[in-house]
Amino acid sequence: MSEDTAEETPQPAKKRPAVKKTKKRKRKAKRTHREEQPAIDSEKVGSRREKGYPSDSLEQVLILGAGIVRYAGGDKIRRLTLMQKLERSPNSSAVRVLITNSGKYGVTTGSYKAEWLELTADGRVACDEAHAPRERTLAKFRLAIQSIPPFKAIYDEYVNKRVPAPEVMKDFLEASSFYVDDPRGCLDIFVVNAKDLGLLQTIGGAETLVSIEKAVEDLPAVSPATRPLLQPAVGSGDASGSSTDWDHTCFYVTPIGEDGSEQRKHADLFMGSIVQPAMDELKLRVVRADQIGSPGMITSHIIEHIKRSRLVIADLSTLNPNVFYEMALRHACRLPVVQIIRKADKIPFDTSQVRTVVIDTSDIYSLVPKIATYQAEIAAQSRAAIENPENAANPISIFYPMFWK
Repeated sequence: MSEDTAEETPQPAKKRPAVKKTKKRKRKAKRTHREEQPAIDSEKVGSRREKGYPSDSLEQVLILGAGIVRYAGGDKIRRLTLMQKLERSPNSSAVRVLITNSGKYGVTTGSYKAEWLELTADGRVACDEAHAPRERTLAKFRLAIQSIPPFKAIYDEYVNKRVPAPEVMKDFLEASSFYVDDPRGCLDIFVVNAKDLGLLQTIGGAETLVSIEKAVEDLPAVSPATRPLLQPAVGSGDASGSSTDWDHTCFYVTPIGEDGSEQRKHADLFMGSIVQPAMDELKLRVVRADQIGSPGMITSHIIEHIKRSRLVIADLSTLNPNVFYEMALRHACRLPVVQIIRKADKIPFDTSQVRTVVIDTSDIYSLVPKIATYQAEIAAQSRAAIENPENAANPISIFYPMFWK
């Protein structure tokens, strides 16, 4: 082959630039794809992780604000210092939930990781008993109802109306524009807050959601002369078993009595009409002592239920000694207990420091209209006790916190 011919032979084309161009196009396509994704997707994912409402009632979280009033005069305080004063573990899940719910209500500022905790303007009024009762109740209303979108929506929808069936209110929440992960749980917390504020009143034989203006009209508008400190609210256990599904068992400690007796009628009424319906939404089966042993005897089976049941509901009505004995065993185990009592009975001092559901059984006209409210109140306290087992407050933990150390 001649030199001229070799020089005229065409050289193969280089493909590297084309490869670079293809990679560049792919990178540009990926950027375009990301930019075109709707921004709402991330918001939806985030909303599923949030309840949309506090998991405890306002009264249950006011212990935090009361501590700030007591130990810091209402001024800001270091989180670790406050937890030390309240004898709480600053890194426990119960404390994290408490501080988070306090922030959701707007009682305090500062997260569970913050160095300082501080009361908001309404939080200071709600927690400080130096303020007039009417002023404090209005502040609590702003915190407990107005500041929580689903609670405010329920109030605005049903104020000055008879309280409908829970299913109707649940449908209303599900049709609302905001996200609520558990409508029934949301309703239970709302009902407890409304009851604590005096918004639920029996009018014309039916339970009615009255306006806040009506609820405070008879409250004193002047400050009290004394300034007592707020008492701690209810705080809040686990098991496994063979034949009994302890994770889904609620042991109902109650006076039982003989067949046909007044105590047996009381136990049957409360268990069937109030306690079991309240536990249905928590998927707990209610068990009573006469279903596992002889009434009036503290058998090994009863002690096992006291120790291993996921929840114990103690009915203090008639001040039955066996009930207090069994509840004391549960307290010593530092496991969740919810207290209920008839309005006609006075709660003994040793157990009066713990939040108790008071049920008015003076006559059928007082009881029937409020049954749904009592169910919701018991369910809300039970849910809080189960979700925060480290916060199992009882007379032992309140008066002798070193008992378990």
